Parts: sequence; C-alpha cells; structure tokens
Amino acid sequence: MTKNEAKEYEGIILKGIGGFYYVEVGDTVYECRGRGSLRGKAKGDRITPLAGDRCVITVPPDGLASLDKILERRNYLLRPPLANLDNLFIVVSTCDPRPNTLVIDRFTALAEHKGINPVLVLTKLDLADDGGLGEIYRNAGFTVIKADYSVGGGFADEIRGIMRDKISGFAGNTGVGKSTLLNAICPELKRETGEVSKKLGRGRHTTRETELFTLSFGGRIADTPGFSSFDGDFAEYILKEDLPGAFREFADYAADCKFTGCSHTCEKGCAVLAAVNEGKIARSRHDSYAALYNEVKDIKEWEIKKNKR
Repeated sequence: MTKNEAKEYEGIILKGIGGFYYVEVGDTVYECRGRGSLRGKAKGDRITPLAGDRCVITVPPDGLASLDKILERRNYLLRPPLANLDNLFIVVSTCDPRPNTLVIDRFTALAEHKGINPVLVLTKLDLADDGGLGEIYRNAGFTVIKADYSVGGGFADEIRGIMRDKISGFAGNTGVGKSTLLNAICPELKRETGEVSKKLGRGRHTTRETELFTLSFGGRIADTPGFSSFDGDFAEYILKEDLPGAFREFADYAADCKFTGCSHTCEKGCAVLAAVNEGKIARSRHDSYAALYNEVKDIKEWEIKKNKR
C-alpha cells in the first residue's frame, strides 16, 4: 500500500452527531462521514452507528474519512444510544435523595437483560448508614461498593479495576454525589473531557449526545445524558417471559415451581414466592419484579419492535 492509497482501520466510535462520526484508532480520532450503504443483518434494515460501536473506516490520503462497517455488537441501548456497554455503575445515596429500590431494580434488570455488569455504589455514608441496602444486593449476587471517603480512597481503586479496558456508564440522580465520585475515580476526567471536546468539535454543536472518553488507566467512560436522571426513563421494556432472567437470584428457585410458565407473582406452588416468604429472596426485590411484570404483562413482542423503529 503506497502513501497515496486509502487505508482501512478498525476503531471505536466515540461520538456521532449531524451525520459525522468521531472514531478513535490508537491515539488518533478521525472525523468520518457514514456511508449510505450501512445496513443491518435484515435486508433493507438500516443500522444506526452508536457511540461504543466497533467499526471499520477508510481514511483517504486527503479528504474526509468514511465509516464503512459496524462490527457485531454485544449489546445496545436505545436511550441513551450506546453500544457494547460492559459495566453500569448505579450510584445511590443513603440519604438526600433517599434510595428507591424500584428505580435501582429497573437499572439492574435492564443491565442483566442486556448482558451488562451492574455494580451498586453507595454514597453519603458519612451522613447515614445504608439501612441494609448493601446486604440486599450482595445477597442477590451483585458487587456493592461503599464510597466512604472517611476511610480513604480504596473504593476508587476497586472501581478502576472493574472499569479497566471496559466501557462503563454511571447512572445516578442529581444529588447522589456522582460528580464527586467520578472526580475521585478519574481525577483527569475534567481535563480529558475538555481536550476530547476540542477534538470532537463540541463547540460547533449545541445538542448533547452520548460520548465516550478514554481514561488514563485504560477504561472508557460514557458521558450519557440519558443516565443523568435516575428515573428509568431510558429503560426499554423487558418481555414478561424474559423478566425472571433479569432477576438473577430467582434462578436457584424458578426451576422448582409447580407450573411451567409460572409468573412468580401469585401462583400456588411457586418456589420463588416460597423463597421470598422464607427470606431467601429480599421482598423489596420481588416487589420490584412484580411491579415491572405488571407493566409489561399485556405488551406483545411486535409492539416493542414497532416502538424501536
């Protein structure tokens, strides 16, 4: 290949806006225009490139690079639009605002359904204890990290270890201490976001979009406006048939239910309900499951597909 020939690279999309995509290849970020021929697997089904997508681009010796192909995704979210997320850190304060287990469980359920690793991070432990919240989620099989600044910054090292070489998002409502947490984990983030924003030309655009930032320790963090509010508005529906699989602690009991297709909400002979009554499954977790089940029990798969178009 001569220096006058176009070169092909694999990279990762950091951001897309206005028909332009900013793709990181090594230490270089290329501005690319998406090809009109980008298609999904189904005939005629267009695929929209997302931040986090692995892709193939062509860089000519002069002129604008082109985004040619989106590589296979492990997962993707509709709101915020993001692909290949590895970790979702759910930031919850012990007080002001008080934790809401239904909202937490919306996030954990969607993460489980999408094959994303959910991690609970508890903050404001200097103001109030967690009231047993950490124990509920540890017993359910989740990683729970206490961000207690009064005992040192070891928790930041633990979080960085989970983030290393992964794409991570942080969900948390205003006031839970997410910014303080991120500053402890990634002190370079403020500087890095400013530098990357210059590369990506954020000053030329007014619309905030999902964007990835590469961190010094090897991880990438998703700046996702859709995760800024802890109201679950971004959440996609999980079909009732799939919902039990989004509550990992049900797996040890569901196979012993008396009836095939048990909804685990009211049936006699339900082993999951028996486990709740025996204290083996937290009642708050089952309450969340029942609430989510009632939301989707009458929704059909074709209706979900229609809403995704």
